[in-house]
Order: sequence, then C-alpha cells, then structure tokens
Amino acid sequence: MSAFILVVGWFFSNTPYKFTENKSSLNDDLKVMSYNVRMFNHWKWIDDQNIPEKINAFVSEKSPDILLFQEYYTLEKQLFLYPYKYIKTKDEKNKIGLAIYSKFPIIQKGSLDLKNTSNNIIFADIVRKKDTIRVYNLHLQSFELNTSQENFGQENSEKLIERLKNRFKKQAEQTEVFTAHEKQWPGKKVVAGDFNNTSYSWVYNQILKDKKDSFIEAGIGFGKSFNYWLPMRIDFILTDKNAIVNQFSSFSEKNSDHFPILARINWKNY
Repeated sequence: MSAFILVVGWFFSNTPYKFTENKSSLNDDLKVMSYNVRMFNHWKWIDDQNIPEKINAFVSEKSPDILLFQEYYTLEKQLFLYPYKYIKTKDEKNKIGLAIYSKFPIIQKGSLDLKNTSNNIIFADIVRKKDTIRVYNLHLQSFELNTSQENFGQENSEKLIERLKNRFKKQAEQTEVFTAHEKQWPGKKVVAGDFNNTSYSWVYNQILKDKKDSFIEAGIGFGKSFNYWLPMRIDFILTDKNAIVNQFSSFSEKNSDHFPILARINWKNY
C-alpha cells in the first residue's frame, strides 16, 4: 500500500457531514474562538501584506469573549483589545507560541511545557460572574506534511511512514500529559485548539472523553478547519458534559492555513 493511500485514508476516511445546526443563542453565552494564525503570515506564505490587519479586523468583528491562538508570533504586533491575556512561548529566545485573550479576569494560568517539541499546551482559569472556567489551548504535534510538495510515491514510502509513526507517538505522549493534567480540574472547562488530527483519531477520542464537541452539538456541514481541497477538521472546541452549545461556526477567511472556529457555550441550567 502506498504512503499516499495511508495518509489520505488517515486524514479523510469517513469524514462526517452534519445536515442540521443549532441556531439558538442566549445573551449570556460565552463566545469562544480558536484560531491557528500561522504566525500572522510573518514569512509571507500568502501573497498579501495585510494579513495581520485582516486577522485583527476579523477578530474585532466577531468579538469573542475568549480568544485562543496557536502559532502566535510575538514579533507581529497585534492590538487585540482584551484586558486580560496569557502569551507563552517555549522559551525566551523563541517568539512562536500560544495565546489566550479574555474579556474576563484570569486568576491562574500555566503551561504544560511539552518536552522535545516546539508544540505546547497552556491553560487559564477565567472568572465569569460566579463561574471559574478552565480554558485549555492545545497545539499538538504537527505531522509536517506539505501536501502540495510531498513526494507520496512508492520510492519514499518507508521514510514517510516512519516519520508519521514518530509524530503519532509524540501526539500520544502529549495527549497523556494533557489528560493527566485535566483530571485535576473538576469544574467547568473548555478544551480547544489545533489537535493536528481528525475526529476519528485515538488522540481526539482520548481528549473527548467526558466532553462535548461543539461542532457535533451545534455545527453544520463538514466543519472544515484546514485550508485544503478535502474537508479536514483538525481544530476543535470541546466543553464539559454539563455545558450547552448553542452555536458553532467555522469560517472561510483565508488568512492562514487554518480557518477560525467559534462556539457559543452556556452553563445556564447547571
């Protein structure tokens, strides 16, 4: 079997399509956005000088209460008008990392400091009214496949498969670090970010345990979150089982190789 078939099968087999969506909303919904911004196009992958400004304008228009960025780049000055934030790079020299912006106070924050990788997981405990909500921002190990240039021919199959095995192993290790950490938090939670894997993966299903997927609860279509010709859903917003997801949206702005996703979440009856 060729490496191409393995890769395509892994990413795209049984891609679900939702025919209905939940369009309800409440005034006190918590609006959560997750967005892999690919360093705000710092290295000019997209031939557009205005990508940082476009991302800023999009975020301002949607005005999420909590905003999660993956591949945040600290050298690209962004004026996101939020009173509270937590930005974490891997170390002082590294300018790429994760960010959590919030309209509500952050009373505790931290990093899981994943080992032997540039990827990471951070969290913030956010106080909204009488609730304290733990928000995790995940950016799990990338498979680093360039689907436009990768040689999927038989000649390089063994090399490619070995690389995939290594990345799967790292993702599994990172997932175990995350699940051990989150078990210590019994309260309300949001777990979101770029998982770099699909909803049919072991990684996703381990993280999903005792949670709801906001796309499954309230989305429509494929929920595509990665800019590729086939529908790839690798970015997620999950909640605890007691939450109600009133809306889920995935957008088509081509300001990154990922599309932003947004969920409206409520714990009104809990």
